[in-house]
Amino acid sequence: MEERLVLKSSEDKIVGKHVFGNLYDIDPKLLTDREYLEKLVLEAVKIANMKLVEAKSWSFGGKKGGVSVLALVEESHIALHTWNEYNYATLDVYTCGEQSDPQAAFDYIVNALKPRRYQIFYADRSSD
Repeated sequence: MEERLVLKSSEDKIVGKHVFGNLYDIDPKLLTDREYLEKLVLEAVKIANMKLVEAKSWSFGGKKGGVSVLALVEESHIALHTWNEYNYATLDVYTCGEQSDPQAAFDYIVNALKPRRYQIFYADRSSD
């Protein structure tokens, strides 16, 4: 059996950049303000040089209630979920756009929410 080396151009590769984290000790008033959170995510889309397809947000009641905001972008998504009873949020910014900057979106949202502490994680989700 003959093996052939196939060189792939950058056009044949998916560049997957994933920045995600947990935000702790946030002002609970911010975590229930659905309109503010949606505007925050929409601005992060612009800052990260992503192209918005659609954005949706939902408010949830109950002890573990909060707000979820999802921005579907051509390059992938930004998802923000809050739990006001716990002053806690999770943030997920994933992009396969070569020119987009998920770190900029993540930093923008963190700076706006001002958590006392946060964790940040990175994953390379690129194809071969």
